[in-house]
Amino acid sequence: MRIDKYLTQLKYTTRSQVKSFLKMHLVRDENAKITDPKSKINPYHIYIDDQKVFYKDEINLMIYKPKGYVCATIDNVYPSILTLLKQPYHRFDFKIAGRLDVDTTGLLILSTNGQFIHELTHPNKHVHKTYVATLDQVTKDIEKLLDGVMIKDDKQNIYKAKALYLNVEKQDVTITIDQGKYHQVKRMFKAVGCNVLQLKRIKIGNLTLNTLQKGEYKEIRREEIYD
Repeated sequence: MRIDKYLTQLKYTTRSQVKSFLKMHLVRDENAKITDPKSKINPYHIYIDDQKVFYKDEINLMIYKPKGYVCATIDNVYPSILTLLKQPYHRFDFKIAGRLDVDTTGLLILSTNGQFIHELTHPNKHVHKTYVATLDQVTKDIEKLLDGVMIKDDKQNIYKAKALYLNVEKQDVTITIDQGKYHQVKRMFKAVGCNVLQLKRIKIGNLTLNTLQKGEYKEIRREEIYD
């Protein structure tokens, strides 16, 4: 990797300002100072002003999304879930898998690897996702979700949405699906006469929130989702 790409990728500077950055800061590898923006470097052995730079080719995080955050990089009303990331992760460009509404809480996966995000979210992969929904009421038709109900996606196309697992405890219902389309869980409950008051995702694949608190995150291995 070239040092100019490295510094801009990690948001230390812009491409046009790399030359100035190299003049103003001591940027070096393990052996020598780097002054040429075109210099080839080992990204794992770079120091800036004698501080070693944290770098990984791929980073995967699980994060407990609180209410009031959006699963987007920029929003005019609500803060992005990515604003919760502190040093050293704040310098990386994360993609978001398993988007949740602004009022929905729970498990999200973030990754710097776009292909991994695609694998997690593609309908053909059938990655299981489990939610706990608090409903305004539980109707006698709720068991129909196990057979499947016809609902609309974000493009108003009708499709069959099916619960793989359903557990009812008064007005708290645990549901597992393997699709994850736009507002799917809320629309499934609406189709059987129930309104969702609160929604929390507790599991993706085999990965659960465990002891994470709202707003907390930690690194994970891909295998933890599929193990």
